[in-house]
Amino acid sequence: MFWLSTLFVSFGLFAPRNATALTVLLVSAVSVSGALFLILELDHPFSGLIQITSVPLRNALSVLGR
Repeated sequence: MFWLSTLFVSFGLFAPRNATALTVLLVSAVSVSGALFLILELDHPFSGLIQITSVPLRNALSVLGR
């Protein structure tokens, strides 16, 4: 996280002061933070904001247990 923060700060520091550069930096920062959010959310699929159901897994385990 520190490396990504330093990277975006340096891009913002050396980028020209116009709307296009600001928009590109904003879109890039949002896409990187979104990717990190998805990676962290998918690490725990049965809890969190994005959840999957455990019913198919329980059905498969019941069939395997017979």
